[in-house]
Amino acid sequence: MNRGCISITLLLALALTVSTSAEVIHLKNGRAIYADHVRENGTRLQYDVGDDSYAISMGSVDHIESGGFAASHSNGGGSTTPTDDIAFKPVLQLANEVELTAKLIHDGRVDPEILAGLEKQDSMAAATGYFLAGRHEFEHGDLRKARSYFESCLRFDSQNVSALNYLAASALRTGSNQEALTFAERAARMTPDSPDTLAVLGYAQLATEHNQDAVRSWKKSLEIRPDANLKKLLDKAERESRVETEFSQKESSHFTMRFEGKQTKEELRQQILTTLETQYDDLVREIGIAPRNSIAVVLYTEQAFFDVTQSPSWASAMYDGKLRIPISGVQTVTPELARVLKHELAHAFVTQITGGRCPQWLNEGVAQYVEPRSLASHGRRLVATFQSQQQIPYNVLESGFLNLSPAQAMLAYDESLAAVNYISETYGSGDVQRILERVGSGSSLEAALRQTIHAGYGDLEQEVARYLAAKYGN
Repeated sequence: MNRGCISITLLLALALTVSTSAEVIHLKNGRAIYADHVRENGTRLQYDVGDDSYAISMGSVDHIESGGFAASHSNGGGSTTPTDDIAFKPVLQLANEVELTAKLIHDGRVDPEILAGLEKQDSMAAATGYFLAGRHEFEHGDLRKARSYFESCLRFDSQNVSALNYLAASALRTGSNQEALTFAERAARMTPDSPDTLAVLGYAQLATEHNQDAVRSWKKSLEIRPDANLKKLLDKAERESRVETEFSQKESSHFTMRFEGKQTKEELRQQILTTLETQYDDLVREIGIAPRNSIAVVLYTEQAFFDVTQSPSWASAMYDGKLRIPISGVQTVTPELARVLKHELAHAFVTQITGGRCPQWLNEGVAQYVEPRSLASHGRRLVATFQSQQQIPYNVLESGFLNLSPAQAMLAYDESLAAVNYISETYGSGDVQRILERVGSGSSLEAALRQTIHAGYGDLEQEVARYLAAKYGN
């Protein structure tokens, strides 16, 4: 989502979330960090969230509160917009699941010898083993391995609905929407009254532009089992359907555009598609990967945009699987509109390369970097913010920006761009791409940073502060 170019990616994470008691680190800038464990180390405060460890300066801490309640975090190491995710775990009754999982998975890795042994026992044992292996990789973010294991599960048990649901979810997260629909429809034929199956089917239908079908699937799922997050998505899908009932459609090589004919001129629509096609080619070169499916673009009046997306007032566009662009009063593609389009389009590319797992600050930093947007006008202010330790910690910015105030949003986007600028100028843009690729293969962002630029979050903040001071501090 743009703040003049702010965008938020509504991504399909479909991961089981957990909540635990925690310690709350209250920062001097008014924000709070929920951590599982906290410990002091000299002038740094170290804390753990899930499997990852972070550090911040003690000077930025106001006080620490014990016994708080931790914010949900994904088993897979992170989620781009956890407030919009649906907890998803198909029900599969396995009498020996705990025992078999302990034998099959050691130190976070699947044991291939155990799988080979299960194949020699019988088909159901093999199917169970491959399902558990696939679920482990799915929950840890390695969708390529997960898919391979789920496909092997189906070789031994073609009626395994849970494996089909996970295959559909994996395909959606890697942009293979039509393939996801095939898996989801197959699962729905086997278990037409499963709320999980219907929820996944609705995702696949929405991703393939079958909005009314998605509404029906989600309504049926909610009748069987209420779910607050799914209800929010259903409400949005219904708002979209009401607004877009009489929209027309236009297609190009990589895009499918929907629009209200009375609100847009043909010349403007063609300019937008031409601009997007050029930017698509640029991003293939810059990011090194291309989305697998045609990208949906929806043009709105300003009021219709906010009615459908329920975005904050500072947002001027959105990517949530579709490029949603308000164009009231626009007569031609101006340089500013072109930057908005490229920013939102970049999110589609980042989603593809990371399998929908990109933390928000990195996603927004990359999108601003490729616009391209400059920090020059905000540089001095950002230097002062870091020097006074009033910045928002990067790990806090892993989740969505939608609940931020306009001032907080501006700071969040500036910090995001500053970090990507620092990495690109110091190590090369290739390392930005490698970080994205590692996140897409299941690494947490902390691990991806250490594997590429050899710096965790604490080091990154210090290095970004020095980078900004050297560039804008004079």
